[in-house]
Amino acid sequence: MKERIEELINLAHKKISEAFSGKLLNDVKVEFLGKNGSVTSLMKGMRDVAPEDRPKFGQLVNELRAKIEKAIADKEAELKEKELAEKLKAEAVDVTLPGKFSEEGTLHPITLVKNQFIDAFQGLGFEVFEGPEIELDKINFQMLNIPEDHPARDMQDTFYITDSILLRTHTSPGQVRVMTSRKPPIKVMCPGRVYRSDDDATHSPIFHQIEGLVVDKNVSLCDLKGSLETILRKVFDSDDIVTRLRPSYFPFTEPSVEIDVSCFECGGKGCKLCKGTGWIEVLGGGMVNRNVLAMCGIDPDVYSGYAFGIGLERTAMLKYHIPDIRMLFDNDLRFTKQFK
Repeated sequence: MKERIEELINLAHKKISEAFSGKLLNDVKVEFLGKNGSVTSLMKGMRDVAPEDRPKFGQLVNELRAKIEKAIADKEAELKEKELAEKLKAEAVDVTLPGKFSEEGTLHPITLVKNQFIDAFQGLGFEVFEGPEIELDKINFQMLNIPEDHPARDMQDTFYITDSILLRTHTSPGQVRVMTSRKPPIKVMCPGRVYRSDDDATHSPIFHQIEGLVVDKNVSLCDLKGSLETILRKVFDSDDIVTRLRPSYFPFTEPSVEIDVSCFECGGKGCKLCKGTGWIEVLGGGMVNRNVLAMCGIDPDVYSGYAFGIGLERTAMLKYHIPDIRMLFDNDLRFTKQFK
């Protein structure tokens, strides 16, 4: 019997040493210690042993089991240590290598200018209103005193969806929506994306505007000029900017004006940016037309107002010396990285 036990212990050690994975080691464990394993079979054979020899026989078998269990436990610890070492080696990081860095993003120049305008407007007490980009013909044109035969309603200038629905051509419909939904005093700014059928170096079929509207009692062109001067000085980072008003025409304002600013590059002396004139045309505005006030349910004999609009692309091009409007929409990282 001793020979059989010695044979089993040697065989177990051999198979345990050859097990190079947890699965193979488990197979060895089942082979020797399992329900039908070799050691278990020895214990079942105890009934065939003489009664006086059974204590000694049981001791030998228990010692055999203990030795095999210890050998398996030692092998399990060895395999786990080896597995951990391999995992650590595979996941090792060379801390002397240069790190990998993600590029930082930056705001688009149009967004930069938009935020600067919003800050300037809000500093004067304006609130922000953003209307829908898909607009009704009635709100986009009719209620802004633009009749059906006006050139702005031509199919070559406007993207029509149906005869009565279109992509807004300006942010002025936002003024209509505000004036028809609340009573004066009104002081709002309307930023947003607008659409017209233009595409060249200075025009895009998609562009951005921001408009201001003030309606109250005793509002005049002097209020318009003073507000714009304050806003433009902040946006163009110059306290020396002055504005001048030139007569113009817009259906929704009367009188209407074009607003120029003194050149912020040369201080009005004349340079390439202002084409030698000392002035730069930046926006249009005027006093809200009496017809527009009346159509919006505001009594023009009691209230007056001023409105103005400016293109964000034009402002960005002037401020950052961008020669072609299409550069703003090319998504060229070499261009946008300059505005970090």
